[in-house]
Amino acid sequence: MAEKLISELKELLIDGLHLEDIEADDIDPDEPLFGEGLGLDSIDALEIAVLLDRKYGVRITSEDERNQEIFASLDSLAEFVAANRSK
Repeated sequence: MAEKLISELKELLIDGLHLEDIEADDIDPDEPLFGEGLGLDSIDALEIAVLLDRKYGVRITSEDERNQEIFASLDSLAEFVAANRSK
């Protein structure tokens, strides 16, 4: 289940954020999503939140104190989605 979800999230990020030069295999689930890792920014975080809400029914608000933890890596994002999904 975890591997399937991580694969789905990789494709969701690539397609949803239009990451044209990145393949799913290029994304290391343990690497940071922001900064030196995948290089995403705060606008991308908002887009990811919308994508997760649409696909999995997972709501992430900007006020959530766990955001830095949730968005730390693809692994942490997958754990949050698995624990909170409604779809």
